[in-house]
Amino acid sequence: MNVLVIDIGGNNVKILASGQNELRKFSSGSSLTPKQMVAGVKQLAAGWKYDVISMGYPGMVVRNRLLAEPHNLGRGWMGFDFEAAFKRPVKVVNDAAMQALGSYTGSKMLFLGLGTGLGSAMIIDGTIEPMELAHLSYKKGTYEDYVGERSLEKRGKKKWRSHVAEVVNCLISALEPDDVVLGGGNVKKLKELPKGCREGNNANAFLGGFRLWEKADKRRTSSPAKTRASLAQRDKGSQR
Repeated sequence: MNVLVIDIGGNNVKILASGQNELRKFSSGSSLTPKQMVAGVKQLAAGWKYDVISMGYPGMVVRNRLLAEPHNLGRGWMGFDFEAAFKRPVKVVNDAAMQALGSYTGSKMLFLGLGTGLGSAMIIDGTIEPMELAHLSYKKGTYEDYVGERSLEKRGKKKWRSHVAEVVNCLISALEPDDVVLGGGNVKKLKELPKGCREGNNANAFLGGFRLWEKADKRRTSSPAKTRASLAQRDKGSQR
């Protein structure tokens, strides 16, 4: 079964299909509608063979259903029929959950995505538990207000890094994970990772998309070595 993975971000929509080694992308932005996204993906994926689709969405998703419009894209996403538009079976998850699944090597893992906002997910014994920690109260705002992109621009790297360390430590204490992965585009801007964390990779989102069509028990027994090899190959394409 060939899978097309779509990773929808505030700046770009990226795609990769089974058997392909280099991702393709196009700009998204604050006015992107689902119809425009579908049209752009179809155009980019021309020539690729795919039977099913995995889609990472930057917002709340429960049981393949979008619960809110995205903060950084256009309107019309809730209630949109992606399967009818693509004429393929589609699995939709939160984008952080998809990257988390690609980073997973076993046990109880917490994933935190440092990007435009704060993505979050847990995976327990191969089962994804999407979370919405970003908008919980923290200091004079929310977690996202202090560790998101706007905080980095407003407060500068030094203060932003301090808030990231504090927020991560708070969440580790509360959730008690066995493994913590920090992903997202801004993880590279940390001088050092908080204690007990490992760095993720945006390319993991594509591996997560492929894994969405696996059963949970297979996810628990996936070979870490094979996972790293797959990511290394795909990461070459993501950095071009």
